[in-house]
Amino acid sequence: MGAGFSASKADEDGSEEKPRLGDIPENCMAMVLMYLDPPDVCKYARLNRAFRAASSADFIWESKLPSNYLYVMDRVFENSTMGDKLGKREIYARLCRRKMFDNGTREFWVDKSRGNSFLSISSKALRITGIDDRRYWNFISTEESRFQTVAYLQQTWWFEVEGEFEFRFPAGNYSVYIRLQLGRSSKRLGRRVCNYDHVHGWDIKPVKFQLTTFDGQHDVSQCFLENPGNWVNYHVGSFVVENPNSLMKIKFSVTQIDCTHTKGGVCVDSVLVRPGSVG
Repeated sequence: MGAGFSASKADEDGSEEKPRLGDIPENCMAMVLMYLDPPDVCKYARLNRAFRAASSADFIWESKLPSNYLYVMDRVFENSTMGDKLGKREIYARLCRRKMFDNGTREFWVDKSRGNSFLSISSKALRITGIDDRRYWNFISTEESRFQTVAYLQQTWWFEVEGEFEFRFPAGNYSVYIRLQLGRSSKRLGRRVCNYDHVHGWDIKPVKFQLTTFDGQHDVSQCFLENPGNWVNYHVGSFVVENPNSLMKIKFSVTQIDCTHTKGGVCVDSVLVRPGSVG
């Protein structure tokens, strides 16, 4: 066995022909592709028909799918039978496309390169103290948010944003961030401009970030809000998933509850949950 690959093949006219990529057995190609990252698998699939056929093998893509993919199809896509109807490569491709769920207040996707799971939560899914009082808070439309809407604070004494979620994540370390901006941005004559009229009070005392999990993990930090006119992802906390078959229940809060001074002019966009090792 294997002699056909080490020796030249003879054509009918007696000339010798060297082995080509297409002569490699499809299952051998698939075994090699299994050890490559998804973008490289797709790159080799464009070489020829043999590699394209080999790249469709289910065992290649099953090894790259996140361990929670069956849960995601049921929870996010609301289709628990999708795994029985589609090949693993197609399932991976669908997971890599950002998918809104829970009435458009949450979004899930998988990183194309590594298969890492990401979750984003809209400001409309958060509990914001005073959000129903238009003297203090308003929801405004903007193209700068994936959810097309952010919560804007004009002024308050009591700044408090809370949220919670439960989701089944693959085992690993995760970090939670909240996306904030000092100032209200808009478009004027096709150019981005930012209004800072209501921005005040954030340089007096820091904002406190807290995160707790149902299994006893706890993370606390604080920092000043800064960099007006730019969206900043502030680290709320981190947690570890040890059992990928269990729902991870998370609660978090972002507060500045010092009634000695008012604060205002901040936009609250969304909360991002991502693997801790991702930059």
